[in-house]
Amino acid sequence: MAEHEKSEVITKSKVDKAISLLKEQKPKEREDVSDREAVRKMRRYIEKLTSSKYGYTYDEVAEMLKGLGIHLSGSRIKYLIGELKKSSRSVKKAQSSGNNESSEPTTEAQKAVQTSHEADKSSENNAQSKRKSKQATQQQQKASANQVSEPNNHEFTPKLYSREDL
Repeated sequence: MAEHEKSEVITKSKVDKAISLLKEQKPKEREDVSDREAVRKMRRYIEKLTSSKYGYTYDEVAEMLKGLGIHLSGSRIKYLIGELKKSSRSVKKAQSSGNNESSEPTTEAQKAVQTSHEADKSSENNAQSKRKSKQATQQQQKASANQVSEPNNHEFTPKLYSREDL
């Protein structure tokens, strides 16, 4: 409480100045990066070395990096490369289907939102096709019920199946 008594009065103009000061701040450059971020930055070069042309293994790449103080196992590097490939595939699919409206690079969060949005659309389309299939099946059943009630109807009537029925 003694500290509170000694503090000076904070005016609205000081708060406004503080807000503008805080807004203007740029993100700090971090010295450390995650293993995922490190592999993302080195991905092109790791893939080049592990290609059939160069023939290095992921363990050999890990040994090279260990000399620089980057301690990642070959299996961890391979896993992270695979994860990066998966995430870039989903982004490419979103871009090729016209879902990406801006030309700015997407962040990890935007990728996750895009992926969940695509899943929502997919489930919507799936539900619509199931409804249509159900309606078609009901119509077929009604038609076949009408045919069955007619006596001496020995014609062959093929039954039509939708893709979902198969």
